[in-house]
Amino acid sequence: MTDLLNKNILLGVSGGIAAYKAAELCRLLIKQGASVRVVMSPAAEEFIRPLTFHALTGHAVYVELFDAEASNAMDHIELARWADLLLIAPATADTLAKLAQGYADNLLLTIALATESQIALAPAMNQQMYQKQATQDNLKTLASRSLLLWGPDEGEQACGESGPGRMLEPGHLLQKVLALFKPGRLQGLNVMITAGPTREAIDPVRYISNRSSGKMGYALAEAAINAGAKVTLVSGPVCLPVPGSAQLLTCQSADDMLQQVLSHINGIDIFIASAAVADYRPQQQAADKIKKSADEMTLKLVRNPDVLATVSSLEQRPFCVGFAAETADLETHARIKLQQKRLDVIAANWVHEKHSGFDVDENALSVFWAQGERQLERQSKTVIAAQLVDIIADLFHSASH
Repeated sequence: MTDLLNKNILLGVSGGIAAYKAAELCRLLIKQGASVRVVMSPAAEEFIRPLTFHALTGHAVYVELFDAEASNAMDHIELARWADLLLIAPATADTLAKLAQGYADNLLLTIALATESQIALAPAMNQQMYQKQATQDNLKTLASRSLLLWGPDEGEQACGESGPGRMLEPGHLLQKVLALFKPGRLQGLNVMITAGPTREAIDPVRYISNRSSGKMGYALAEAAINAGAKVTLVSGPVCLPVPGSAQLLTCQSADDMLQQVLSHINGIDIFIASAAVADYRPQQQAADKIKKSADEMTLKLVRNPDVLATVSSLEQRPFCVGFAAETADLETHARIKLQQKRLDVIAANWVHEKHSGFDVDENALSVFWAQGERQLERQSKTVIAAQLVDIIADLFHSASH
């Protein structure tokens, strides 16, 4: 891969436990063709040794602001001018605070203050530290100065707590870098994406649903934004932050989702149906909570509207992309769905595998269209989403010519 060929990336590593992930990020950037130099804060050396980055980049690692032995190496002004991008990952609470206040008491901060290049920050810290008002104020200050804030993510942390503050995974940060330098494949296009599950009410407190977390759909929304698209995200109930500039339309049931989609479908160029829409709903919804009385209860289910098929059958239809979650005969079922629903592309995945499909952070996809197919090997949904958006962009532009 050479998407970052001739790009100079200065990777700043500050002193947090997520510093070990910076090594993988460094490797991924180099694999994409970037020229990478690494600057570490003194505290970062407590978590990872400079030798690691020296081995990965083949270049000296910069740590000391005043280094008598480095007279022939780049000084902080030369490094600041050399970089096309300064990416600080991890960016600790301390580093964010000092950047916001204009401190220059170590080499990394000095370069950040001296550079005219774009600066991107990947925050990483304990969730309590991240949510403190002081940190939030610092982030607002940095954003107001046009520094890019990439993350943080939510989830389990090294301290044993859970919440916002995890550094974005290296693959996710790589996609951010690629999007920064790469012309948008979907620039100027309107993309609608459905995501998450639907909930079909039985009574006011019970419903039928499925295991979809919405992670794939939300990753696709971010990937489409990174590719330059204006994204409308129609989402069932999930617990995920809204990606970037996406317009969020929330819904509960399949009927709700269909109405949201049809109300906003005009002008949409590409429709990606990644939501796990319930196929059936209870024929009757009880007005009051059903009391536990009999040993058995029978529910009569009726078919829900097919959101994807409805959009695909519109007279002014967008380019339609479907998903197929399968436990057997994946290609057969996917291609039948591709044909029956008159789709342009379908992405199929196994949902019975332990590390792919529903409610996990990774996925693997088999992508089919009328004249071809492509296999996307299991990896993070962020990376998979970017790869799928690239395929969709290729096929959309081919169909438009």
